[in-house]
Amino acid sequence: MGEWPRPWRYIFHADMDAFFASVAQRDTPALRGKPIVVGGPPESRGVVSAASYEARAFGARSGMAMATALRLSPDIIRVGHRPGGYGNISRQVMTILRRVTPLVQQLSVDEAYMDVTDVVAPDKLEDLGREIRRRVRRTTGLAVTIGGGVTKTVAKVASQVGKPDGLLLVPPAEEDEFLAPLDVSLISGVGPATLTALHQRGIRTMGQLAAADDAWLEQEFGRRGAWLKERALGGGSSELEPRDERVPKSISSETTMATDTGDGEVLLALLREQAADVIPQMRGSGLRARTVRLKLRLSDFTTFTRQQSLSGATDDEAVILRVASELLGRELGRGREFRLLGLGVASLEPAFAEPPAPDAGSGDPAPGAQLSLLGSGA
Repeated sequence: MGEWPRPWRYIFHADMDAFFASVAQRDTPALRGKPIVVGGPPESRGVVSAASYEARAFGARSGMAMATALRLSPDIIRVGHRPGGYGNISRQVMTILRRVTPLVQQLSVDEAYMDVTDVVAPDKLEDLGREIRRRVRRTTGLAVTIGGGVTKTVAKVASQVGKPDGLLLVPPAEEDEFLAPLDVSLISGVGPATLTALHQRGIRTMGQLAAADDAWLEQEFGRRGAWLKERALGGGSSELEPRDERVPKSISSETTMATDTGDGEVLLALLREQAADVIPQMRGSGLRARTVRLKLRLSDFTTFTRQQSLSGATDDEAVILRVASELLGRELGRGREFRLLGLGVASLEPAFAEPPAPDAGSGDPAPGAQLSLLGSGA
């Protein structure tokens, strides 16, 4: 990759490959090379949090009902979430990234942006990417894919295309050529409803989206139409928000369900899966929360949030799940069915105490500690 004018920034997007599933395969050698899915048991309406690449070959994917995933093939193996969670591994990875540059924006427990503009010369960016991947592999035993581009949009798409265990850097001024043939679903933030509307218009690639009529985009998506076209062209910000400079306001995980449901046990199982995503992100960022928040969307698309403040900041998964289940329980019944459920933590602050030792504690509530949907009548 040659020189380019200094107005350009260059961004890496580092994304751990099938993180939860890869950790399970690393920790249990017998699972290596096997199709595995991580999540709760089917009898409790569990949901897939992560699928190994071997399981994805059968059609398994995150967000799928565990019972559905296990019916895809008798060879698929379900494993529960890692005792002790994933925070310690996440901290190891983020430490490696921050030793390369302080300009790191952590997005979740397993991915982050890095501004590497001033770290090495442009012709050394591939060497830097290979070195980061080597350090992560040596330290954690896990693979990380790195995508690169002059915006966060291009870098994130590149990492998705480069998976698994890859390095894909898009040179400046070559974004259009790279993005044009790719599926519009690779744009972060394009969900099922947007995808359906685009497909109905015959728009399946980013090149087609980039060439779409502006008036139609505005009519169909409002102001978001211009945003979609900008992303299809590789536009967007290259500015990062490092953790040391800005504590995030909230961390959340949400799921749009394939079928609307008012079943409290299904929704509670989904909350558990979301907590297994949110809590490690919070711990991995060295934070605790003072507020638990639910986002809910009804079958008629009415969307609202419910939240509750805690007596003190915490990263205790059992406490957060108990409060979330109480909030959920108050909204069940009344003939309601839900199409989206989200769990979030807010009012975040640094956790000044020492982090727990690796593998200490449990990612699940203590044995015998049952969650209940208080006030739900379920």
